[in-house]
Amino acid sequence: MLSEPRSGRLAAWGNALSAGAVSPDEAALAIVGEDAVHRVERLPGEAGPVGLTLALGRLRVLGVTGWRVALPAPGHPLGLSGPPEFNARALEAEEAAVGFGAPYGLVPAVTEAGPAGDVHVEVVWHCLAVREAPPADVPSLSEAERELAEALRDATAVLTKLDVAASGPVADAAREAYRARAEAGREVLAPGYPPRAVRVLELAQRIGLLVGLAYGGGHGGAVSASEMAARGAALRPVERVARRAQVAAYNAYVEEREREREL
Repeated sequence: MLSEPRSGRLAAWGNALSAGAVSPDEAALAIVGEDAVHRVERLPGEAGPVGLTLALGRLRVLGVTGWRVALPAPGHPLGLSGPPEFNARALEAEEAAVGFGAPYGLVPAVTEAGPAGDVHVEVVWHCLAVREAPPADVPSLSEAERELAEALRDATAVLTKLDVAASGPVADAAREAYRARAEAGREVLAPGYPPRAVRVLELAQRIGLLVGLAYGGGHGGAVSASEMAARGAALRPVERVARRAQVAAYNAYVEEREREREL
């Protein structure tokens, strides 16, 4: 989770566009990021794939006023609300952007080509119908922040006991790369998001990095099957909590809109 999901970028900058904080071209450029090109297929009224700028504009005309994120995993339909076709595609991709205000969602399909160091990445977003219902298992920002602190504390205690805390040159290099990106002013979220959402997402990304390093750090002191199982048992809950927190942060814009509408 060091690199944000593409659906997160689309939701964040799509929301900034809806708020009038950025132009359509600025939003599309930020969503594409380091990829070569993004297109949208199955967009209502279009016979073939179209570019992001046109697609975001068309979806706004169709009634989409904001975007949520789904980051589902097997057994955990995080952020999804149906129908089955959309859920299945999102689960396969492990992510999706869900429109707010109109029943449309976007699921990315990523294609990579080229040699190492010069990989050409193309993304096709499939536009599908979604069910207008509350998303599954998404906490509030305050809940997400509390859960992150608790899960990190518990996981750290278990991993320290097992002597499998991520260490070594690879882990040190990954942490240094994260610090360098943060110090370079990397935008965690698009303009218009509340500071708490930025804080929660940054903490979730940091925890995701540490979880990834712990998973990939070899066996360490966990020499027995039971100790390795204990490591996995410690990491799975914190990984789940970090994904929930990511979704809560990206969805903060829409949740705020919903609260304003209820007042």
